[in-house]
Amino acid sequence: MYAVTTMPDLGPQANEVKMLLDGVADDRLDAPTPCPEYSVEGMLNHLLGLTAAFRDAARKDLGANTGADPLGESPSLPADWRSRLSRQLDELAEAWRSEDAWEGQTQAGGVTLPGAVAGMVALNEIVLHGWDLARATDQPYLGDPDSLRASIDLLSQSMEAEMRNSIFGPVVDVPAEAPLLDRAVGLSGRRPDWTSAPAA
Repeated sequence: MYAVTTMPDLGPQANEVKMLLDGVADDRLDAPTPCPEYSVEGMLNHLLGLTAAFRDAARKDLGANTGADPLGESPSLPADWRSRLSRQLDELAEAWRSEDAWEGQTQAGGVTLPGAVAGMVALNEIVLHGWDLARATDQPYLGDPDSLRASIDLLSQSMEAEMRNSIFGPVVDVPAEAPLLDRAVGLSGRRPDWTSAPAA
């Protein structure tokens, strides 16, 4: 079982993702992302779903949002996706500022798990999918340093866990002195040098 020793603030990383939203042009919604199963539109829908699910998981408000399959078929992207996702990122961060969120059991993606683990998974999701969205839309993305360290810790501890095969791809080796973001991306099975530009 993944060991959680801190209660990080999801706010700084949520703000990093919010900064990307206005830079997503409508004509890029069909563009690919570093996650082969998601276009930009699919990634935005995934972010809408996971921010709602992990917000409710923090609140222990278990229901349709927390019980849904995260890899299920994506609905059409709502017209107000920018404002809705921005609001849900704020709500996600605020929900995980409660100590109660990190205690006891909760549910996300139809899986029952400790609240502390759910909080770290939520943070990791917005770290990695923020990077996915930034790369797919050619936007700068640094990541919050504390959030990146937490993501690296989670991903490192999952190296031999079942979720390595079911959620993350094989580790992509990066130099030990590589930036925190590249290390997190590599541990998740993504290539830090992924680009949306077509091959020459």
